[in-house]
Amino acid sequence: MKKLIQLLCILFMIPIITNAQTIDKKWNIGFHGGAQQYNGDLGNGFYKTDMPFYGFGGLSFSRYIGSHLDANLLFTKGEVGYVKDSSKFHSGLSTVTLNLRFNLLGPQYSFRPYIFAGAGALLFADNPTVKDKSKIDYAAPSVGGGFNVQLSPNVMLNIQEMFLYSTNDNKDGVEENRNDAYLLHTVGFTFNAGKKRDADKDGIADRNDKCPDTPPGIGVDKNGCPLDKDKDGIADYVDECPDAAGITSLKGCPDKDADGIADKSDRCPDIAGSATLKGCPDADNDGIADLDDKCPNTKSEYKVDASGCPMDNDKDGIVNEDDLCPDKAGIAALKGCSDTDGDGVADNEDRCPAVKGTIGNKGCPEITKEDVKKITQIASKIFFETNSDKLKVASLVQLDELSEILKRYEAANLIIEGHTDSQGEDDYNITLSQKRTESVKTYLMSKGIMESRLTATGFGETKPIADNKTSIGRAKNRRVELKTSY
Repeated sequence: MKKLIQLLCILFMIPIITNAQTIDKKWNIGFHGGAQQYNGDLGNGFYKTDMPFYGFGGLSFSRYIGSHLDANLLFTKGEVGYVKDSSKFHSGLSTVTLNLRFNLLGPQYSFRPYIFAGAGALLFADNPTVKDKSKIDYAAPSVGGGFNVQLSPNVMLNIQEMFLYSTNDNKDGVEENRNDAYLLHTVGFTFNAGKKRDADKDGIADRNDKCPDTPPGIGVDKNGCPLDKDKDGIADYVDECPDAAGITSLKGCPDKDADGIADKSDRCPDIAGSATLKGCPDADNDGIADLDDKCPNTKSEYKVDASGCPMDNDKDGIVNEDDLCPDKAGIAALKGCSDTDGDGVADNEDRCPAVKGTIGNKGCPEITKEDVKKITQIASKIFFETNSDKLKVASLVQLDELSEILKRYEAANLIIEGHTDSQGEDDYNITLSQKRTESVKTYLMSKGIMESRLTATGFGETKPIADNKTSIGRAKNRRVELKTSY
């Protein structure tokens, strides 16, 4: 008995969390065996080891009432007796008791000591029947204690001591002043019964499940809620960053720079940036992240390459936006354009890019004084038939020579001006002078001079150079003037 008490103390001091009879599994059935001892008018057999033990078998039913309270119904059938010297007593004994059992520890512990109290009936017969009421006594009270040890989620070892105080005093054959009492030493196994209601099948009863709609197969905590290792309020199974606390809008991932890009996808997690640049800033707004930008202060109007530097197609050191000739290398003085003949006029504006000229002539050389003089002389020798735009034959020789001069200066333009005297109507004179300049133009074109180089304008009598009142003056006013220009 001393060892039994020591075992009870050890088990009581080392409770282990587990599952026991709970609100989900309210019923428990037990199968028991043990020994019964007597204490009455013949003597006291309680806890005596020098006397015969009388065995019994039992069946119990328990009903969960609360976390610390059960109702227990116990049936036993066996024998009871007492033998000492000449005093002896022996009888069959069947009992039925209903007890309220108070558990000292909650259902989460594997070792659960308890005490109980109740009442019951005792039937003294080897083959009991309820017809012979003289063989029936009542136990008032039935009290005791014991403990359950959880062996598995649904199986418990039960050890119990129950004291039954009889309401009568004659079943031992002696009737004196004190009633008889009986002690049942019980050991057995009990089994929890019932089905735990668990709609989402996560192992947590619905009554304790704070997240009753957890998807199947998802790990849950003791409250039935999906695991959340980083405690950010986003369950691990939907948290794309389960080990780092984050925000809902980023599916549980953190965003240190608060730019709306999760740190795991943010190339610049410590500096706010844009989604198009994967979370990196772009100070000069050229579309290249500062992290990759080799020219971080590019003007906003410049187009840039992959390194963030302004485009320079011809690699002449002048960016395309400032380069008037972006596809051909040039010099800074000419805004990126080349100057093949070195005359200071960019090739794109040089009428004579292969021949050194002057800026005033748009890159073409000056017409020699001799040729200028010759052109003036040719102009004075161009004549037409009277009142006609038909060139005289002698004039053709002069125009042939003019065409050769123009071919030497391919970029030079020629302005042909026609004038008349004041004889005749003004409109007629304007028309006649225009037709005569057109005749000169047409002839020069026939000699290979491009039309774009030739401008023919008739002024009629509007620009006289002499007095129209004299025949000499009128002769001077009837003229053709030739002017070169670039």
